[in-house]
Amino acid sequence: MLSQRKTIFVVDDEPDIVELITYNLEREGYKALGFTQGGAALEKAAQLQPDLIILDVMMPDADGFELCKKLRSTPETASIPVMFLTARTGEIDQIVGLELGGDDYVTKPISPRVLIARVKSLLRRVSEQARTERIVAPEVLKIGTLEIHRQNYTVWVDGVEMFFPKKEFELLAFLAANPDKVFTRDQLLNRIWGETVYVVDRTVDVHISKIRDKLGRYASCIETVKGVGYRFRWKSDAPVAA
Repeated sequence: MLSQRKTIFVVDDEPDIVELITYNLEREGYKALGFTQGGAALEKAAQLQPDLIILDVMMPDADGFELCKKLRSTPETASIPVMFLTARTGEIDQIVGLELGGDDYVTKPISPRVLIARVKSLLRRVSEQARTERIVAPEVLKIGTLEIHRQNYTVWVDGVEMFFPKKEFELLAFLAANPDKVFTRDQLLNRIWGETVYVVDRTVDVHISKIRDKLGRYASCIETVKGVGYRFRWKSDAPVAA
């Protein structure tokens, strides 16, 4: 049994699947709550803030991808890990799910034992990332009039509050907490998405582009190191990005 029970939501429109997964999670010592409607799960997630959400994609009342976007755009749920569990096996679906902020993408059918192993692996990775973040940066990182707030996944630029989806925020916070250090795309993929999750190099580039769009005159602080990757370099006179 776990010394401190972690809460896991299981969201799937098929009651039999919800029952099977919650039963096996409970056997492993987790507190598992099942939902057959995405809207109800979304509401409860904001209240209870579970340690993980296992989320189906194809549900009649709400598309899993849309639910993930809502989770990532809400401060109370932005940092909750999401594992997609779905019958959609296409590579494009996997890429979309991960780029929307999913932390893992698992396809059906899958044995309960393998699923539990993936759950444990994801929770370990999230825990390790949290410990690393506490070491490398404070809860609030201030650089000029740029402020990065870890507790609610928000960024302030010249006094204006900006909200970043989970992966964009983690990428910005990690680079800003390690100024002048160059990270390859592979290093950033492993650090932010994890070694067990398949994403392409282009994913980092897309996220960097979105981050720069939101940073305004601080956009140039994220430098592209040609042929290598990216680094954050503080520039007090950072111009407005063209």
